Amino acid sequence: MTREKQTVLVVDDNPDNITLINGLLRPLYQVKVAINGVKAIAMIKKNPPDIILLDLVMPEMDGYQVCRILKNDVNFWEIPIIFLTAQNDVDAESKGFELGAADYITKPVNSAILLSRVKTHLDLKKASNFLKSQNQYLEKEISRRTGEVALIQEVSIMAMAALAETRDNETGLHLQRTKLYVSELCEKLAHRPGHQRILTREIIDTIVASAPLHDIGKIGIPDAVLLKPGRLTEAEFEIMKTHATIGREAIIKAEQIMDRRETYLKYPKEIVSSHHEKWDGSGYPEGLSGEDIPLAARIVALADAYDAITSERIYKSASTHEQAVTIITEDSGRHFDPAVVAAFLQVHDNFKAIARKYREPGAGVFLME
Repeated sequence: MTREKQTVLVVDDNPDNITLINGLLRPLYQVKVAINGVKAIAMIKKNPPDIILLDLVMPEMDGYQVCRILKNDVNFWEIPIIFLTAQNDVDAESKGFELGAADYITKPVNSAILLSRVKTHLDLKKASNFLKSQNQYLEKEISRRTGEVALIQEVSIMAMAALAETRDNETGLHLQRTKLYVSELCEKLAHRPGHQRILTREIIDTIVASAPLHDIGKIGIPDAVLLKPGRLTEAEFEIMKTHATIGREAIIKAEQIMDRRETYLKYPKEIVSSHHEKWDGSGYPEGLSGEDIPLAARIVALADAYDAITSERIYKSASTHEQAVTIITEDSGRHFDPAVVAAFLQVHDNFKAIARKYREPGAGVFLME
């Protein structure tokens, strides 16, 4: 199969030069001709060539102007331009190179130099295009594989959360609601000046995916405490509180198995360990306060609390959305980070919609009115 010839555009107003160059190049390339810069620009926009041989001195639009126009257009700036000039002037050459020209050939044209320079720059362009296409392929492949890894990570997290769920009275709908509440808070906080740098797209996605793991430590709580149909005694509550530490230790062991300190489990570990800490330091397991509590845990703390307030339990009825908003607002600066509460107040209607859509089977709709 015959390979299609590369295209050379010759821009020159001198018929003799055109005849000479055309005779030299035509056996090897497809040659097109423009007798001035205006026509050259029109031809290039219609069908870009592989390389341009551009005379400097022409009427209407000189070579510098043509070069400037092409190099300022992202569609054409990669086309190599070789200036053809009778001027043997260092300043003229410098100006051309500053504008983006690839090379200079002085007139009268030497046939061997012309053929060699054209071939060299076409080969360089071909190599550049190849590398560009390879880089694009690699970028797509990296993106695809990164997506696969992220999916595996999310599936792993959901599998661990589902395992904990089998020992608890909570349902998958609780996990789904909490995950969506966390997403709403993260997206709103990401627009606040103090959180823009922290809550990048990647980190938001990781926090949201990690939210279902918040109570994974309950898998280590005895059934007598975990499944007790009623309020816990003080001693039983102390046992229940250990689920935060149990969950953290489980994730630390997983990281040790991977032999890496910083893994995608960083945010799950923060959430599991600290989502019961309180802004004023009265929470557990470590009594952290303020910004010493990881941001991911402060976000999940509010989301989890909202779901607990608006959900029915054996020992309590579900509160309305409006009651939950009042309780959370009053606890701003005590239980909850004031910035997270402010974000919640901006998106609380979305919380209400999520709670209605993913309510437990048999739950009274009136509770969410």
